[in-house]
Amino acid sequence: MINGFNYQGKKYFLAVFAGTFLFWGVGGFMSFSPDWADYYMMPMLLGLMMPAIVAIVFIWRQPESAMKRDFTRRLLSVRLIRPGIFLLSLALMPLSVVLSILVSLAFGGSIEQFQVSEAFSFSTGFMPVLALLFLAAVFEELGWRGYGFESLEKGRSFLATSLIFGVLWSLWHLPLLWVNHSYQYEIFQQSPWYAVNFFLGTAVLGVIVSWVCHINQRSILVAILFHFVINLSQEMLSMTQQTKSIQTFVLIGFALVIIINQWSLFRRQG
Repeated sequence: MINGFNYQGKKYFLAVFAGTFLFWGVGGFMSFSPDWADYYMMPMLLGLMMPAIVAIVFIWRQPESAMKRDFTRRLLSVRLIRPGIFLLSLALMPLSVVLSILVSLAFGGSIEQFQVSEAFSFSTGFMPVLALLFLAAVFEELGWRGYGFESLEKGRSFLATSLIFGVLWSLWHLPLLWVNHSYQYEIFQQSPWYAVNFFLGTAVLGVIVSWVCHINQRSILVAILFHFVINLSQEMLSMTQQTKSIQTFVLIGFALVIIINQWSLFRRQG
């Protein structure tokens, strides 16, 4: 396994999914209950923290300190970041938004989609949405890049690992379909196909985030920042759900270009 570390991938993902689904299940119930609706974000935040909490527990249980040092270095060291390519990669999501809106115009989409959003597309109780978007990036990537992704690499190509991770990451969001006011719940109420598009797009983004992280020497910090830009990009302009469906195909195109141009990386065995 990478760097000779002893990862326990099955136990990690089982623990994360079980913990997240439990807390989000409670949060979902509370979100529809008049007596508890004001407090539903408390278990929701605990569920969001599970990738990071489980990763830190697994890492700090290691008898040797090498994995702890590696985790800390990848989280804090800015020397791992390749500034030029990182800044270019940050443009991927905003570019996908602009291209998707332009394509939508040919199918009757409104030019008003280029307007800055007046409000976020979902609500989060007592937690400011912008703060939640940032915390989601932090807590997820501390776990996904700190432990989860690399726990899948042994015996697999980088492409296979990225695809498996993308699917797992997408399915991890599944309980949000039944949480009142969540983004996933809101789009599911509009159309189940919009929810399907969300899960497909998330899986594709899993491949792209994995590549961005890897080319910056596995920097967790880079993954957090890139994830936050993804979250912001999806909320900044007034994109319709139809246009977000177009965006999924744009992202698939981006992913294919990356894979083809970086084929030596993606075929490499872990």
